[in-house]
Amino acid sequence: MQLGTRWSAGSEPPASVPASLRAQIDAVENAMPVDQLGQPAPRWTLTWLEGKPIAELDTGVIVSLNEEGDAVVRHDEDDDFA
Repeated sequence: MQLGTRWSAGSEPPASVPASLRAQIDAVENAMPVDQLGQPAPRWTLTWLEGKPIAELDTGVIVSLNEEGDAVVRHDEDDDFA
């Protein structure tokens, strides 16, 4: 069993976040608009499904591994059309 974890966008991901996801997590965070109102940063949640890591941001952005083992970014709304 692998336990998940949570962390705020913009902070260093915990050591339990696999290297295979880190570049895409960084890309998502770099694409986020700058908050000019001082709102709290959205938080990531790392979970495991059938042994594969899935990082989901509170905004609905999901970073996971495809069948080839490459990290891909999608939005939870994309699941409605799968």
